[in-house]
Amino acid sequence: MSDPLFSVADQIVIISGGSRGIGKAIAQGFAVRGAHSVVTGRDTETLQQTVDEITAAGAIQEVVPVVCDISKADDIANLVETVLDKYGRIDTLVNVAGVNRRKPSLDITEEDYDYVMNINLKGAYQMSCAVGKVMIEQQSGAIINIESLNTLRPLKNVLPYAMSKSALGHMTKGHALEWGEHGVRVNGLAPGFILTDLTKKLWSLEQMQQWGKANTPQRRLGTPEDMVGTALFLASEASAFLTGQTIYVDGGYTCGWNWPIPEGGGQ
Repeated sequence: MSDPLFSVADQIVIISGGSRGIGKAIAQGFAVRGAHSVVTGRDTETLQQTVDEITAAGAIQEVVPVVCDISKADDIANLVETVLDKYGRIDTLVNVAGVNRRKPSLDITEEDYDYVMNINLKGAYQMSCAVGKVMIEQQSGAIINIESLNTLRPLKNVLPYAMSKSALGHMTKGHALEWGEHGVRVNGLAPGFILTDLTKKLWSLEQMQQWGKANTPQRRLGTPEDMVGTALFLASEASAFLTGQTIYVDGGYTCGWNWPIPEGGGQ
């Protein structure tokens, strides 16, 4: 027996960066529960493959692919126009699209910096504002920003990425503050250490796996599917009085630091 309080059936949902990893899992999570999922990405072939896979997995409604580079304002405008022409409204936006360059700060070039910031921050901001305008006019809507452990504090050697995610956390609060009176809720979902196609090479290193598991109370790395439940909750009426918050879906990583104290606590 389903509870309508948690339902996303018939919602119109845009998932930016939905062609792989966390975005793909969230898009599928909405689609198999009856939402109309609009999935965006920069590569046509990868995007269509994702749509085919989500459809085969049991999507109840049509899954619509739209090529969109969120660092380009014209692409965002075309996306919003396409969705409104087809559906007439937008109920939920999930800002997933993000990139990284793992280098020490002194090795980061201007091109590296702009690449990360233009997608992770400027793109998410422009997408939020374009969709937010629609939601304000319709006096309803939910925006979910995929943040990071770096929203809380930076990991070493990914500083532009960490800066972008920290700023995204402030964007979550700022837009919640500005748009709440118009019926628009804005929240952040911050994943912990997640195994995706883009990170599996890093996490295949034995020392990384040992460190990640030792510092995660649930003693495992996360999967993209671990993000789905929280995203559905944030899009549903179950979170109707929740806005401006960042929820860390991290297996407990942010609840404290593990340190190598001897068993029994020592003296």
